[in-house]
Amino acid sequence: MATTTYPRPATRIPVQTPATTHRRPVDYVWAVARIALGWTFLWAFLDKTFGLGFATAPEKAWLAGGTPTTGYLMGTEENALGGFFTALAGQAWVDWLFMTGLLGIGLALMLGVGTRVAAVAGGLMMVLMWAAALPLTTNPFLDEHLVYAIVLAGLAMGNAGETLGLGRLAIVRRHPILK
Repeated sequence: MATTTYPRPATRIPVQTPATTHRRPVDYVWAVARIALGWTFLWAFLDKTFGLGFATAPEKAWLAGGTPTTGYLMGTEENALGGFFTALAGQAWVDWLFMTGLLGIGLALMLGVGTRVAAVAGGLMMVLMWAAALPLTTNPFLDEHLVYAIVLAGLAMGNAGETLGLGRLAIVRRHPILK
């Protein structure tokens, strides 16, 4: 009697698609942290641009001829790296770079698109602001700037733009730079 052998059926590997991806509670925590930190950057941009009277008085607004970097950087002259940062204060290219960074990082984080690029740029901005404040007066090493930088790194690694953001759009999935 002849034996007939048939090929084994291929093992199916489940594929996650945006429609079937299960969101964990931690994904929502990262998403809310992304949006909150995005608003922090965006609010700084808006307040410095329009002088909304919170951290920036209306007469010191960027649109009123004020310089958004002078207040923070001029206050660093007594610090360890104060000479370097004080020399940057009020320069037009530094103001434009700073304000463009605040706006871009804020929008990217709020929308959930370009989260990784925003995390790198925001982390760099936070580390520079931390360095400008050295030596720290309330803690010998850590302040909120480094905490923000750490959170930004977590947002990038956790793909935080995919939950409650536009990070699940097909164009973002096709172009990793937009993640």
